[in-house]
Amino acid sequence: MISLVARSQHAVELNLPDHDNKRYYFGISLGYNRSNYNISHDSSFINNNLVSGIESINTGRVHLGILANYQLSKRFDLRFSPLNLVFSDKIIKFYKKNEPEAEETTPSITMTFPLQIRLKSDRINNMRVYTLMGGKYEFDLASNAKSTSDVLKIKRNDYGIEGGIGFQFFFPYFILSPEIKISYGLSNVHARDPEINFSKLMNIMNSRLIMFTLHFEGGGLGK
Repeated sequence: MISLVARSQHAVELNLPDHDNKRYYFGISLGYNRSNYNISHDSSFINNNLVSGIESINTGRVHLGILANYQLSKRFDLRFSPLNLVFSDKIIKFYKKNEPEAEETTPSITMTFPLQIRLKSDRINNMRVYTLMGGKYEFDLASNAKSTSDVLKIKRNDYGIEGGIGFQFFFPYFILSPEIKISYGLSNVHARDPEINFSKLMNIMNSRLIMFTLHFEGGGLGK
């Protein structure tokens, strides 16, 4: 009898107890990101007389969006973000020979469309852990590929892969999901121009992104 009383005193009340019976739900996302480029040099870089090095600097900005989640099974979800805006500034430093270094900043406002599969653990009281992986398509609203930039031009479209880990914390009226995700661009976003001194020294540029996101998710709809 004493044991039963002790257990009842320590019992945890489940928030949103029917959530896992819902087929789909929606939410909003807010977060912070750090991004840069992975740069490979053109063969002409070896014998150039202009720069001794080219480096992409990590910079931080914010992102926001909405998400839709569909439950495929007890363990797996399909997640899609129909509207996701990522703000970033890509900074590239050119270390000139016998001159002060030059710096080029390319502001970016990217509309991203990620599609992911999420693997969930069992629910432990009012929390669970999950991992995810998937692909993405990006459209850069601030692309300067057709501009007259005299340093660097960036293409408008990109695609890539991403993966991450997160937690779900169940509250009475919503779910808070902190998540960290790493994203790698697979497309060469460098619009190389042999008429531009700096541009012709670089061959391939791939985007890289680390995102920390807070998802505020609804209780769910459907059965």
